[in-house]
Order: sequence, then C-alpha cells, then structure tokens
Amino acid sequence: MTLEFIARLRSRRVVVQDQLEVPDQAAVDGCGDDGEDCCWAKLPPELLREVLLRIEDSETHWPQRKTVVACAGVCSSWRLIVKEIVKFPEISGKLTFPISVKQPGPKDGLLHCFIKRNRSTHTYCLYLSLTNALTDDGKFLLAARKHKRPTHNDYIISLRAEDMSRGSSSYVGKLRSNYLGNRYTILAGQSAHTGSKMAKNHSPRLPNLKHASSKIHLVNYSMAHISYELEVLGSRGPRRMQCIMGTIPTASILPEEPARARSEFSGRNTDIFQSNPIAHSEPASMGNFLSGSLCGQKNGALVLINKAPRWNEQLHCWCLNFHGRVTVASVKNFQLVASPENRKIVLQFGKVGKDLFTMDYQYPISAFQAFAICLSSFDTKVACE
Repeated sequence: MTLEFIARLRSRRVVVQDQLEVPDQAAVDGCGDDGEDCCWAKLPPELLREVLLRIEDSETHWPQRKTVVACAGVCSSWRLIVKEIVKFPEISGKLTFPISVKQPGPKDGLLHCFIKRNRSTHTYCLYLSLTNALTDDGKFLLAARKHKRPTHNDYIISLRAEDMSRGSSSYVGKLRSNYLGNRYTILAGQSAHTGSKMAKNHSPRLPNLKHASSKIHLVNYSMAHISYELEVLGSRGPRRMQCIMGTIPTASILPEEPARARSEFSGRNTDIFQSNPIAHSEPASMGNFLSGSLCGQKNGALVLINKAPRWNEQLHCWCLNFHGRVTVASVKNFQLVASPENRKIVLQFGKVGKDLFTMDYQYPISAFQAFAICLSSFDTKVACE
C-alpha cells in the first residue's frame, strides 16, 4: 500500500533522477508555491513519519532510492521529516541528495564508483556503482569537461552532463592546473546568497536552468592542492603525488576524533567545510602554489600521499593490490593513504578498460574531492613522465 501510494505521488512529481536533485517547490496539482495547500501536507505528522521511515529503511540502493528523493520534494513538512531521517554518507554510505557529493564518504569502507572518459569531447562522467560488477550501468553523480587555456587547464565539474558552464546552477567546482601539469588546485563553487534570488516559476515543470543561473553569483573556495613530483631524469617509474586537503584537519583520520558538527541539509548550500573565498582574479596564494613556491605549507591540514608500489619480479612491473577493482596496468593508477605507516586507503583509482576507470573513496574526503583528484591523473604532465 505504501509503495502504491508513493508511486501515485511520484507520477505527479518533478524529480531529476539522473542528477540526484531535489526540487525546491512542490509540483503537485493543487499545491501552492510552498506545497502547504496540497492534501499531502495535511497528513498527521505521526503517520507521515512512519510512512517515510519505512521508505527510508526499505530502499537502500539506487534506483529504488529515487522514491526518497521524491518524498523530500512534496512540501516543506515532508522535506523536514526526510531531512531528519536520512543519515549522512559517512554513517549510511548512501548518496541521496546533491549535498551528498560534497559530504565525507562512509567510515566503514570504500564507496565504489567508476569514471567514463569521452576522448572526443574531453568529458568525464562519475557514476555510483549499483552492483559489484565493474561494468554496471551505475548512477550518474558528476560530470567534468576539460578546457584548455594558454597557461593552464581547467576541468569544470557539474551536476549535469549537458550543462557544464561555470555560471550554471548545476556548477559544483573546478580543477585548475599549472602549465607543466604537475600542480593542481581544487576549487569548490558556492552561490553568494547576498542579492542573488532565483526568479519564481509557477509552472509544474522544471524552470529554465540557464535563465535562472544568470541571476546567481558564484564564488570559488580553495579546498585542496595536488602536486606531482617532477621526473627530472626522465625515468618511467610510477608517479609520486601529494594531496594537501586544506579544508580537512589531520585529526579527522584519528580514531579518537571528536564528533564533528554537521551542517543542515539544504538543496542549495552544498558545502560542508568552510574556507576563504577566492575571487575571479586568482590571489597570490593560489598563483604561488601553481608555480611551485608553496609546496610544503600544510598548516595542520590532512596530507594524502600515494602508496608506494612494489616491484614484481615475475611480472617485471610495479604493482599495487586493488583487490580486483583494477585490471589494466597504467601510470594513472594510484592509492592514497595518510602516511606510509597508515594502511587505510582513502582513495584508489585505476584502469579497467580503454576509457573506463574505477574510483573508490571513503571518509574523510567527499565524492567531489575524490573525482577532482582523479581528474588530475588524466591530465597531461609535461615534466612528470
């Protein structure tokens, strides 16, 4: 009965399933702008909570989990209860809403994802694995497109594969490289709420995103720096990389870490960690890092390094144990840990096909940060190999 009820409800909803988006306004016939005038909003809170609890408990994986997203978009009363019920990815291991891609991953194990590369369009799409197979269809999470500049490359990251402009409402952030391709900065985009209001759209259909995005002012926040060690002698050994996660403290990987204050779920504010805003003209700190003068400045931030591979005498190559998640040898393959002594793999990335790669990550980094780090491995590195 509950599933039939939700099925009828979902048939009258507007839910962008492929982008894990939750509409801010209800699109149910007979509802007002905030959805409070519809019949669904008048259900007794006790009954409504019981229904939503059963849905949350029964639908643990996509694509069935799209019903949870539909429930959150009915009206504010439904949204508040769903917001209270749905747990953070670090606890539940589930990516439900857009905010999930910028929240830390699960603590109890790696979350399996994969990346598809399109060489002709210079685009990369991140999917959440729905099964243990390496070639399942997956659930779309993020997309990125490479933009070549005279002195650097930019990878624009978006919630929508068909709309990857920096001024779009689906813009998540970007990865920027220096000229040599050995230093990168991860920038997270966030709307500046002051003086930026979306135009109201009373149509039951989704608003014109391009038209609405023209009213949004975005600022970028520096989240992490990635550096690859230069191969001055021209050796063809494995790459050596270091990631300084500027918004994540070193204490986050300690077992006795105190409970971290969590921000409220919001359909528009998807940033969990706060940092200093970066204007359109890059400040001296970012420019200095890309040129190499800030390497070594960590200031208490978490530092991830690639796990050193071992030489296999039988195969005559460098090897890492990916536990079956990587099947093709490539210089792009890597595993990131907090220190040489720490065996906990925070992020691993490797090749399984011509244009197919696996990406597995866990706490304390997010899917967005992991995706950006993996994008740096795709980029051309003039001085590293």
